[in-house]
Amino acid sequence: QVQLVESGGGFVQPGGSLKLSCTASGNIQTIYTMGWYHQAPGKQPELVGTWRNGGTTNYADSVKGRFTISRDNAKNTVYLQMNNLKPEDTAVYYCNAVIKAKSDYQPRAYWGQGTQVTVSS
Repeated sequence: QVQLVESGGGFVQPGGSLKLSCTASGNIQTIYTMGWYHQAPGKQPELVGTWRNGGTTNYADSVKGRFTISRDNAKNTVYLQMNNLKPEDTAVYYCNAVIKAKSDYQPRAYWGQGTQVTVSS
């Protein structure tokens, strides 16, 4: 019904930048939130940041001032611009969205497949 497809991960040196994208497609009626989690090896997933319908965003303290979430409404796409990357940002980054599909009675959460970000010298 609804799919999230991510792109943009890769390898970068400390201080570098990467931009991730996540596009929602399918039987979409309303997108309530789109955002990003990351999961480092051996750790629990952590929220990176979220865009909410209405335009507000929030970020984890660890990425404030370095990461920015933006949204292209026409494309149902959310972006994560990551600047001044640090080795501790190394993780698999997952797109998350709360979406109501046309065929569903209520919204539910969807996840992307994940994309690896590695920050190392």
